[in-house]
Amino acid sequence: MSREELEGAIRQVPDFPLPGILFFDILPLLKDPKHFRTLTQELSLFANAIDVVVGIEARGLILGSAVAQHLGKGFVPLRKKGKLPGATLEESYGLEYGKDTLEIQEGVLNRGDRVLLIDDVLATGGTLIAGVKLIHQCGAVVESAVVALEIDGLPGRSSFVGAFPDITLNSLFVK
Repeated sequence: MSREELEGAIRQVPDFPLPGILFFDILPLLKDPKHFRTLTQELSLFANAIDVVVGIEARGLILGSAVAQHLGKGFVPLRKKGKLPGATLEESYGLEYGKDTLEIQEGVLNRGDRVLLIDDVLATGGTLIAGVKLIHQCGAVVESAVVALEIDGLPGRSSFVGAFPDITLNSLFVK
């Protein structure tokens, strides 16, 4: 299956979650087993020398865990505030339509762990930047970051590269 076929399965939903927002829905890629397998394989290509995959809630958890399984690596979730038990570290960030906070459990990453960070969509860059900051708080190193879809015309890439110029940022698709 080609990347073009995968890209064609991404659905655009206008005015979601708020009027004026164009939402790119990757759930059709997850529903079809051939699409999901190919998507997982393609995302896995961006893993270099890593110890663990970290995925960002919500769809980044699905993609990250599938990539970790494919690579034979462990998986660590970054969750929305209040979803993880025990002691956590947190990082707040801005979205196109508000603010939110990500958390990671203390002690799940070791100092020096090499991480592949995965999320579904890159828009403003806030979520991915918060993810890197949390990973760095743990003493781990982000080897690279990958998203399934990058929205062209929004400042996500420039914001990310401005904050972390030494971390490679990859996108399967740009729309």
